[in-house]
Amino acid sequence: MLTLILIGLLGGLITAVSPCILPVLPVVFLAGGPGSEAPPGTVAPPDRSRAPRREGDVLLAPPGTPPVHKAQRNRRPYAVVAGLVISFSFFTLLGVTLISALGLPQDILRYVGLTLLILIGLGLIFPPVERLLEKPFARIPQRQVNKEGSAFVLGLGLGLLYVPCAGPVLAAITVAGARGEISADIVALTLSFAVGTAVPLLVFALAGRRVAERVSAFRTRARKLRIAAGTLMIVLAFALAFNVTDAIQRALPDYTSAAQRKIEDSDTARQQLSGLYDDSNKELSRCADGVDELRSCGKAPAIEGIATWLNTPGGRPVDLKALRGKVVLIDFWTYSCINCQRSLPHVEAWNRAYKDSGLEVIGVHSPEFAFEKDAGNVTDQARKLGVNYPVALDNKLTTWNNYRNRFWPAKYLIDADGTVRHFKFGEGDYAQTEDLIRTLLKQADPAVNLPPRTGQGDTELTEDRTPETYLSNLRIRGYIGNPLVDDKATTYRLPARIPVNRLALDGTWTAGYDFFTAGPGARLAFTYMAKNVNLVLAGEGPVTVLVNGQVTRTVRVHGTPTLYRLVDDDTARQATVEIRPAAGIEAYAFTFG
Repeated sequence: MLTLILIGLLGGLITAVSPCILPVLPVVFLAGGPGSEAPPGTVAPPDRSRAPRREGDVLLAPPGTPPVHKAQRNRRPYAVVAGLVISFSFFTLLGVTLISALGLPQDILRYVGLTLLILIGLGLIFPPVERLLEKPFARIPQRQVNKEGSAFVLGLGLGLLYVPCAGPVLAAITVAGARGEISADIVALTLSFAVGTAVPLLVFALAGRRVAERVSAFRTRARKLRIAAGTLMIVLAFALAFNVTDAIQRALPDYTSAAQRKIEDSDTARQQLSGLYDDSNKELSRCADGVDELRSCGKAPAIEGIATWLNTPGGRPVDLKALRGKVVLIDFWTYSCINCQRSLPHVEAWNRAYKDSGLEVIGVHSPEFAFEKDAGNVTDQARKLGVNYPVALDNKLTTWNNYRNRFWPAKYLIDADGTVRHFKFGEGDYAQTEDLIRTLLKQADPAVNLPPRTGQGDTELTEDRTPETYLSNLRIRGYIGNPLVDDKATTYRLPARIPVNRLALDGTWTAGYDFFTAGPGARLAFTYMAKNVNLVLAGEGPVTVLVNGQVTRTVRVHGTPTLYRLVDDDTARQATVEIRPAAGIEAYAFTFG
């Protein structure tokens, strides 16, 4: 848990200094300065130029001096941060559940935050409004708490407006919150992220308080400063509501993206975040990936949360409990994954050969991209790939999490009693897997007459093959050249040299989270080590493919995202592939074989 907390803290710190937070920094700075105006009848501090007199051991004020009231410390910065942490933590974990239960619009929390921002702004301009906001806190007996009520409400509003400004850590938190799977790890990650987010803002708010206390211009113009701060908050609220601040954020370079990838998308972070969604099937962790013998890995988790079933009578679901007595192979895959596509012929061959001997194959299609959630796309691609066994569309990744899975493809062997006996992540070891299938079939029915082995040997894999590479501004690996600009059409230039396993852009591209979109003169060059090169593309138009500077083919892209073969050599080699797509073509991910 300590590692998870550290990841949350660092993720929060990165979020708090990212460009998406910049528009609210002036509000936080000013919120830490001007406190509540003194209510009518409050006595001013004494004139320190008049010397006190001593009578015995008692120090007396000069005659005519008004009663002295001890100055109260401005705790507004702490109130703002406390409200932010509470608001973020509560609504991130429980907001989706509450909204669904109440039937409210999905963006209601954002507009609640904007409303609170406007109310605080009005309170700074009009003291009666501020006193109205602080009235609910008047019954709290703790010293000064009731005077900082409006600052606390401001923190509540800022906590709601923080939600869009994060990456993988917040994604893990919100997914868990949306499923109602609130564990100690999730709560720890959420609180640590909120604290990490709040620390830089607390420093900023304390700086605003110090300036307000030390700079004479702030002290003598406190009333005008409050009006300016209130006006700024109202203007910011409307700017956020109408997305005016987006132009400011787009104009700024994303100087935290590299740090976010290094911290939130690191191998350690992935490992820590991967176990957050479901802790009910820890027995699966007892077994290692790809061992050459059968082991007992716990009862097979349920196949649930399925949007649609393909290749079943009337689209009816398949119940694992109803398959007791048979051997079950569950294959996690997604249709645009080249590794899955290379694995599918082996699965299909086993299904044909051993179905009559008691083997049931179930494909669990767990999408990697949004377009892979579309049932029509999956149906079409499954037909083209020759998949005719039952396929469950696991769009919410519920079954994926039930099996604690994190790989495409992944195969789980379940015996006749419903116990997971073996699993294999990734490609390869096909002969070994088939031998284990045959062993389980013999255990289930010693009298079974098994057909000959399918002869599906292991696919030749390239040593040091270039890894799968996403064209995503968050997940891209091996990119060199001009810094990527998120979600904005930008002109890039190819470097003079592109090392192996590196890629670069030229011409106009828009770098998005899910894909890169080609603009005028777009080119992409990738130096790879492999036998073949594949790329998921979508849109309408031609894509010219060059290898080592020579045009080799023109790919005609049509329709929804689909895998296209760019290079298909007889042997593996190092080369540079270049694509020149028509404007509007979307490129998602490279895979190599």
